[in-house]
Amino acid sequence: MRTARLINPLRAAAVAAALLLLPAQAASAAPAPATAATAAAESQTEVTVSPVDLDGPVIATVKVTVKNSAPQRLRSLEVSFAGPVGWAVQPSVAGVAGSLSTGASASATFRIQVPEKRSGFVIRTFTATATYQGGDGLGTATGTRTDRSGSPQANLAAAYNGVAITDESATTAGNYDGEGNSFSAQKLAAVGLTPGAKVDALGATLTWPDVPAGTKDNVSSAGQAVALAGQGSKLVFLGSGVGSGATGTATVFYTDGTSTTGVFGFPNWSFDPVDAHGATLVKSTDGRNRPDGYGNATVKYSVFAHSIALDPSRTVEFVVLPANGNVHLFDMAIAS
Repeated sequence: MRTARLINPLRAAAVAAALLLLPAQAASAAPAPATAATAAAESQTEVTVSPVDLDGPVIATVKVTVKNSAPQRLRSLEVSFAGPVGWAVQPSVAGVAGSLSTGASASATFRIQVPEKRSGFVIRTFTATATYQGGDGLGTATGTRTDRSGSPQANLAAAYNGVAITDESATTAGNYDGEGNSFSAQKLAAVGLTPGAKVDALGATLTWPDVPAGTKDNVSSAGQAVALAGQGSKLVFLGSGVGSGATGTATVFYTDGTSTTGVFGFPNWSFDPVDAHGATLVKSTDGRNRPDGYGNATVKYSVFAHSIALDPSRTVEFVVLPANGNVHLFDMAIAS
């Protein structure tokens, strides 16, 4: 039987990596832009982290291995290890006696306090750093391990969490902007945005939400993980912003465990310049629906497209959306 008693004394992790708690899965993936493989290629000192028992609460044992692939002997090796914020590690730094000849490896063992497992999709990153003399002459090398549990949302529609489109005869269901306003389904239809309609933008073919007016039809972005498969040169987002600060970073995870990130944003659905944040205008409608009915007929309310770059040699597995609820998404798709 495993014990969950505290390490005494507890040493807080000196270096912490991001913990993503997402609403709805799983494999190891390296964070971008720097991965353990990249670091190893640059430094000739390879740092690897063993699997971590995440079935908490438990005190898990983790082994960090350092391999000297440089032509010179490596000496005075010390290794530090850290997990997510608040996860205590003992010891914080471990020294390794002796030196490493070319091709030789040495390991240091750490204990980490793993909390009770949480529901939903969780990505946890662990970081190990080696400091040394000799070897490749760089003095330091870092390795990471990213583990995850749970499942991403099956698609963007599964993550819908708000009503952006209402019928002009029943406007009270909408609340796109936090003030009860929404797009008019009739005015969207007038510019070709009917349920299930195909939308070509930035080289991708996207789909307008195929749901009835007055039902959940968009994602207010809050770091959700959403499954998406395919290969291409960029990921295109279809959406609009609330306020003028609708920007954020999306992280794309590939099936080989690597990842890339990209920043994108949308203008406010009205009044902002239509190219704000580098976005591209897709369609504009006349007016909007308010809680008291259709109005603001002389004002344009718009939908935009934006994209981030992908590694075309890799296959996308899932996307972690920006942690900014002002970014609203109707669809996303991969463009070649």
